[in-house]
Amino acid sequence: MASLERAPQVAPVDVTDSITRSEILQQPELWLDTIERTSACPWTIESPAVVTGAGSSCYLAEAIAASRPGVAAIASTDLLVSDPPPVTPSTMVVSVARSGDSPETAGVIERLRRLVPGARHHAITCNPDSALVRLIGGNTLLLDPRTNDRSLVMTSSFSNLTLAGTLLGRVALWRDPIRRAAVRTRELLPQIEELAVASAQSIIDRVVFLASPTLRGAAREATLKVLEISGGRIVAKSETFLGLRHGPMSFLNSRSLVVCFLSSDPRLQRYELDLVRELRAKGLGLLIANGPTDSPELFDRIVPAPGADLPDAFRTPFAIVFAQLLGLHAAARFGVNADNPSPERVITRVVEGVTVYAG
Repeated sequence: MASLERAPQVAPVDVTDSITRSEILQQPELWLDTIERTSACPWTIESPAVVTGAGSSCYLAEAIAASRPGVAAIASTDLLVSDPPPVTPSTMVVSVARSGDSPETAGVIERLRRLVPGARHHAITCNPDSALVRLIGGNTLLLDPRTNDRSLVMTSSFSNLTLAGTLLGRVALWRDPIRRAAVRTRELLPQIEELAVASAQSIIDRVVFLASPTLRGAAREATLKVLEISGGRIVAKSETFLGLRHGPMSFLNSRSLVVCFLSSDPRLQRYELDLVRELRAKGLGLLIANGPTDSPELFDRIVPAPGADLPDAFRTPFAIVFAQLLGLHAAARFGVNADNPSPERVITRVVEGVTVYAG
């Protein structure tokens, strides 16, 4: 098993009472509420559709699209500048956002209404007082206000927006297994956090998150969480298992932390475990299984996998929790205040500095 050197020690930050930690730990309770709010929503996502957001909201859009044939995820930061925008009059456009107040959110809707007047606009958001709600009106699914994270980083908002978009129009079919996964996550949180603390202590300077395509949104969000919460002190990268061999494996060394979002599909997991065996043989990284596996001997640590019986397309809200806690405790170890990891305002809770131009 991998042996990692220790990074230079700094004064750690106590996260026991941090806002970010409380917003991570509240997620299982809020998932149950999101199930019921989604069940009562009078509309669903119908193909052809585009789900759009920026940053974490773009990654959750990817997770939603992965669960729905004929639905594409396109970053709002791309829709704002694409010429022409890849939207037709028959397209349903679903904007997903925590605050709903970023300049791109409103800019995209206004631009598409001008250039593609037939497109239908809907939204899922955590903020009832947002510009997004004012623009969309009644075609908005509002989540519990507690999902509107106060922390700079998205945690509750990410998982609940993902869950809502994934469940729209099919709650009756998935209510029971999703509820079981939520309850099981709540039970396993102390164990998951303990593993996150131990894994954070193993980080030297870089973390890699691997996932097959359906969980790619989760891996990309995990990368952003570690980067954001650590204030950029930890370099993180995401890649697919099969894509890693095509150059990105050069990013890894014996001290890297490698988190594997393992598929619940046995066919896919064969490919994934072949790659893990290769990393083990080459001595690349401390390997962490974040998902179901019958090959525990290949990994240094195994994170419990609530929702392992669900298809990958429904697992992102549950699989992301470990990465959120990993980012939190890594930041604490490196002396970063997770509630305000960017005191210099390099990044902000609601994006600033964007001028939306006509056209």
